[in-house]
Amino acid sequence: MSRIADRKVADPGLANGVASLTPEKIEKVVNQVLKGETGAKLKVYQETCMRCGLCSQGCHFYMSHDFDPSYSPVNKATETMYELMNKKGKVTPDQIYLMAQMAFTECNLCKRCAHYCPIGIDTGYIMSMVRRICYMLDVVPQYIRDTSHSHASTMNQMWVKDDEWIDSLQWQEDEARDEFPDLRIPLDKEGADVYYSVIAPEPKFRTQLIYQAAAIMHAAGVDYTMPSEPGWDNSDMCMFVGDYENMGRLKRAHFESAQKLRVKRIVMGECGHAFRSVYDMGNRWLGYKNSPVPIVHAIEFYWELIQQGKIKITHKYEKPVTIQDPCNVMRGRGLMDKLREVVHFLCEEVVEMIPNREHNYCCCAGGGVINCGPPFKNTRMEGNRIKAEQLKATGVHDVVIPCHNCHGGLEDIIGYYDLGMHGKFIGDIIYELMEKPEL
Repeated sequence: MSRIADRKVADPGLANGVASLTPEKIEKVVNQVLKGETGAKLKVYQETCMRCGLCSQGCHFYMSHDFDPSYSPVNKATETMYELMNKKGKVTPDQIYLMAQMAFTECNLCKRCAHYCPIGIDTGYIMSMVRRICYMLDVVPQYIRDTSHSHASTMNQMWVKDDEWIDSLQWQEDEARDEFPDLRIPLDKEGADVYYSVIAPEPKFRTQLIYQAAAIMHAAGVDYTMPSEPGWDNSDMCMFVGDYENMGRLKRAHFESAQKLRVKRIVMGECGHAFRSVYDMGNRWLGYKNSPVPIVHAIEFYWELIQQGKIKITHKYEKPVTIQDPCNVMRGRGLMDKLREVVHFLCEEVVEMIPNREHNYCCCAGGGVINCGPPFKNTRMEGNRIKAEQLKATGVHDVVIPCHNCHGGLEDIIGYYDLGMHGKFIGDIIYELMEKPEL
């Protein structure tokens, strides 16, 4: 069995944060969080956990490291949160460094382990609260810290300025009108059926996805709008850093921008973590009993358009594909069957990964892990060898991946293990196959 101390990685954010810690500060913050935010729930988990290890098979880090017990979810909880609870926060700064590295980079918060626990302990929640404590102590990996600062400063993940966001939409509208002459991307249209929201990497790096979404909306005759003001970015690294105050601020802006436009519902693009933030965490932090505006993920939205006959394709995608199940919309929302109905409608041959659906392995990029940056890339790659083996076993070259983080994670794995595969969003395939006007 290895130890977290044996694999310590140098990171300036962790090192600089730990350098300013004192035992007194650690004790104060740990007990503040335990008593003020989550103590009862964690106490139940700690006292009911049987240390049976059945959760181990649920963790891709454990499976990829030849069943090393130090990667087991129960060991992660024991070495971090249970240690903090047992010692009432009386731990050293060096221990906080190792706890932070484990919580931020060796757990994707994917919650697959909860499906294997006989009593339903949610280790993902436990590790998220370790992150919360580390954030309160200012011990956070540098790259994800910078991303959360972007959220706090600009209300989006990529430091996109307000005019740059609008310019990106206008640019994609102009591009699309060469193919669809009467296409428009409506901005701030009051009373629309759909408020379409995306994550900031789309205007920054993947503007073709905005183009494709506009084309699909246009062809399907959807009454929609996109917002011009902050709140348009539905992503949320503050959630994964443990900065719940800014997480709530981001989600309030998102909901309020939709309410201001009096739309009927929010349709979120193909992103998993953003969906988790809006429907499961940010809304709870804000104290909402129900979402102020109904929300659906792109998978659900495309499924509806297909059921209503609003998406018409000229032919099916002819190459065999396999399906990646994003954690936050499969285990978190139960969209396994709808995703498959969409993919089978679009594709001739679907080869399932084994296991699949809610038991599919995580991409090892979610949970903010990919956002911890280059210092931890090898941690991700070695930590998901099991995913590479699972992908390779399908024998196909195309993977349908309805999530941005899953794209980043799987593309890295595909390159690292030389799998010769390629990822596609659902929108990529719909746009490729859909009927288009003859010019």
